[in-house]
Amino acid sequence: MIRAIITDIEGTTSSISYVRDVMFPYSRQKLRTFLMDNWDKEEVARIIRGLEEKLRQKVSLELAIRTFEDWIDKDLKEPLLKELQGHIWEEGFQSGDLKGHVYEDAYIKLKEWKEEGYKLYIYSSGSVKAQRLFFGHTNFGDLTMLFDGFFDTSVGGKKEKESYFRIAKAVGFDTRECLFLSDTEEELDAANFAGMKTIRVVRDGPVVNSKHRVVKHFLEISKDFLIAR
Repeated sequence: MIRAIITDIEGTTSSISYVRDVMFPYSRQKLRTFLMDNWDKEEVARIIRGLEEKLRQKVSLELAIRTFEDWIDKDLKEPLLKELQGHIWEEGFQSGDLKGHVYEDAYIKLKEWKEEGYKLYIYSSGSVKAQRLFFGHTNFGDLTMLFDGFFDTSVGGKKEKESYFRIAKAVGFDTRECLFLSDTEEELDAANFAGMKTIRVVRDGPVVNSKHRVVKHFLEISKDFLIAR
């Protein structure tokens, strides 16, 4: 029986295109101004110290800008970039420039599951800070109260089965009591290897061949599936 539901964001609760076509370009557009305005603040200084360790050299403002722009263009899952983007997005969400996209079916089902007593968690490559900002400023308002916790790749990569063991341990459930939702086959494979039940969400295009149960939207996830042993 499922007691905890863990979900990805991009392509699952939310549009891939919103993150790719709105949030990433926004962080690149605001990168230079943000670093110039906040260079001496501790949260930015800490990121720059981390960058210096990674590059093994002193990092100037211009080198930092070039490096982070290159990482954004290459869509690298660098923790330092994710942390920096989180700060930039925080300003964007708080100013109203950004508003997190959530599919209506995901909103309906997440709210329903919460009311039924399921524990809900997010696991995404974006930082926990970015996740909280995203769900705190959505097209349905502040949804952070729906979730019991947020996880990013500090627990491990999303294609590594050990990550799912760590998440299950952190939330206090056996992996067999957890359901993981994602649009990515390899992530679902890893979760399944760890013992979790899995569902692949395929929102666009034809139904794909998958080792996992496939749905087009959250409303196709039945109560019977959640209580089945």
